[in-house]
Amino acid sequence: MLRWERGTVKSALGSWPGVDRLEIELEGGEETLTAIAYRELTGTPRTGETVLLNTNAVRRDLGTGGDAMVVARPDSLQAADEIVGHMVKARYTPMQTMVDAIDDPAGEHYETLRDARSIEGMPVIVADLHSSLPAIIAGIRAQRRSLRIAYVHSDAAALPAAYSRSAARLREADLLSAVISAGQSFGGDLEAVTVHSALLGAKHVVGADVAIVIQGPGNLGTGTGWGFSGVQAAEALHAASVLDGQGIATLRVSDADERERHRGLSHHSATVYGRALLTEVQLPVLARHDSRYNGFHESVRKQVKTSILKPAKKRGVLHQLTEIDGKGLRDALEDMPVRMTTMGRTLAEDPSPFLYAALAGRCAAKLAPRD
Repeated sequence: MLRWERGTVKSALGSWPGVDRLEIELEGGEETLTAIAYRELTGTPRTGETVLLNTNAVRRDLGTGGDAMVVARPDSLQAADEIVGHMVKARYTPMQTMVDAIDDPAGEHYETLRDARSIEGMPVIVADLHSSLPAIIAGIRAQRRSLRIAYVHSDAAALPAAYSRSAARLREADLLSAVISAGQSFGGDLEAVTVHSALLGAKHVVGADVAIVIQGPGNLGTGTGWGFSGVQAAEALHAASVLDGQGIATLRVSDADERERHRGLSHHSATVYGRALLTEVQLPVLARHDSRYNGFHESVRKQVKTSILKPAKKRGVLHQLTEIDGKGLRDALEDMPVRMTTMGRTLAEDPSPFLYAALAGRCAAKLAPRD
């Protein structure tokens, strides 16, 4: 069931492309909340305006950033601009929205997508946590600064691509060439019906040298072996494989997570790459000759061999353990224009997850074709 609450906009707290964050005084005047409004869905509420909120996640202290969601503006039911697209996202929900997808028969890119069959060896980096995105880009740019990068926002977590402040800042800093929202997600620079068509769009519409596929913020985990939204990473790597791409799997690691199942190599990486994946990929790890190599990295390597390579090999899947030099990656991470945090921990508190994401980025840059 949805929890509905009504309130009045007191002030605007800030914004980023596609999103407005507001202070809302709830009906009765005894409580205020912060709320997010997606311009694509509701437009921008004005100060003094009444809004209808969905407060489910806020009231249950779930991980939505502590914000309610603006669902409607009862006093501002203005007619929408002419709808150009023919594709519906968030289908059959009250907030379904029309988009102009790259694979829409009426769209400008349809002929390109209809004829596209392959991504022609383009490296495709996949991760299960959205916090890996800026670190992967740091690794790519540390190796080859001029590469064009497309980010495919999949639909396993936050459906609105605009929710990602990291992606917005990376676009503004010209570190990303495009955001493509795939599946039921929406609001990217380009829209695609599937991850497959998003990857074809990255190659043939954006002209990307490297694509990154990650779910948006809001990874859902249950503590069970298979009950986590990041398992979709396997499907993205399958898509890369059938389209002739080079799949690179970002290892999720931590030296600071208090949960035993996520210390060293996360059990999620073991499940996705060791058990769910049916195609060979590269698994970037820190090179043994690197001066930063220590007991932690040796432990991760052993876990990868035991939890990923061995079970995959039993099923006939031969992943490649790829040694990548970490030289210069810490500086590259610190130079990024977004704050590095994962599961509430910063780069200083838990550098390992960001390092391994950057290793995946550097690996992809090495594989990207040269002119």
